[in-house]
Amino acid sequence: MARLFGTDGVRGVANVDLTAELAVDLAVAAAHILGEAGAFAGHRPLALVGRDPRASGEFLEAAVIAGLASAGVDVVRLGVVPTPAVAYLVSDMNADLGVMISASHNPMPDNGIKFFSRGGVKLDDYLEDAIEARMGEHWERPTGGAVGRITSDLGAVEGYVAHLVSSLGEESNLEGLRVVIDCANGAASLTALEAFAAQGAHIIPIHAEPDGLNINDNCGSTHLGDLIDRVVSEGADLGIALDGDADRCLAVDHEGALVDGDRILAILAIAMKEEHRLHSDTVVATVMSNLGLTNAMREHGIRVDQTKVGDRYVLESMNANGFALGGEQSGHVIISEFANTGDGTLTGLHLASRMVATGKSLKELASVMTVLPQVVINVRNVDKLRAGIDNEVQQAVTAAARRLGDTGRVLLRPSGTEPVVRVMVEAPTTDEAEQIAGELAEMVRVRLAL
Repeated sequence: MARLFGTDGVRGVANVDLTAELAVDLAVAAAHILGEAGAFAGHRPLALVGRDPRASGEFLEAAVIAGLASAGVDVVRLGVVPTPAVAYLVSDMNADLGVMISASHNPMPDNGIKFFSRGGVKLDDYLEDAIEARMGEHWERPTGGAVGRITSDLGAVEGYVAHLVSSLGEESNLEGLRVVIDCANGAASLTALEAFAAQGAHIIPIHAEPDGLNINDNCGSTHLGDLIDRVVSEGADLGIALDGDADRCLAVDHEGALVDGDRILAILAIAMKEEHRLHSDTVVATVMSNLGLTNAMREHGIRVDQTKVGDRYVLESMNANGFALGGEQSGHVIISEFANTGDGTLTGLHLASRMVATGKSLKELASVMTVLPQVVINVRNVDKLRAGIDNEVQQAVTAAARRLGDTGRVLLRPSGTEPVVRVMVEAPTTDEAEQIAGELAEMVRVRLAL
């Protein structure tokens, strides 16, 4: 049986894979496991619950809250807030547990449930496995005054916005900067605009009118067309693209060119090194980051520490080693001084601040990194669990890597959130990358066919 938890929580089609019954069971099991792990020792536990604007989030929020309260956990409902706001507020409000109901950049019919432990940290794999194992087991139900109480604090998110604004420092401001912000009709449709406006930026919002059905719909970090058009037509200095729960950020320069998570990491790493804030002169990235990031960082005396895909694994390395900056090509960027999860608005603010501080355009700042041609093919309808053990597939990967040598890179990995195997190839030319990726993808289709 496949593991219920993926790379980032439990996801699926709402009311099909992710049902109200499953949400209740998850919440109850999480309360029990975290309690046994000592998170609730000596006091009545408190949980914060937030969600993105998806329509299905309404019934899933109710189910999660019901499960937690039935297990004796007091619950504060935060309403529609970004994922990083839940992480921050769990720490700021001294809560024991946080739950975010969101499928991030996935289409509207999907939804997901993410858990944060005390301090606003995503759960380790062993805790997720324990929660999954506990589901459905008999348990002693509290009664009377021992059941959890439920309150709402829809204004708590303003503390998160104030935190974002203050992260740039008292002397910093973004006055004179014209910024187009695509909120993906998602959870940051108010908070991101408030934060940039408070720093003095001239903001031009797009896709900032969520109705429960339009989240990520041809907008946000997975659909940049509208943002690119608007940046160019408005003569803006940059564009910021968030996803549905605002834990990732991609950018667009004044000419409409994409600045992805790798380039954002490069820009921020150099800035932080100059300010002596980049611990051990190291930035953390995943195996999916472009080889160009490693090359660019080497030229600036910065080491790249690579992890498995998923910002949780980036954070694990950062916490274990005290590193200050890490992230993913997809735009999950963690600045540990101010956040312990990816935060798209925070990333956008610091990127914009670097432009003001240097007087350089985003295009100039991004030119520090030369991106190698990278081709990613998602191979569907295959047994992704066999990707790492099939001999012929592994031999083909080894041969392709030997063929590229130091000039490129090959990576084959099963997705943690989708039923696909991803084939990624970087090479000196696009043609070579496409040819090798196509050959490997065909091998995967044949060898791993269901």
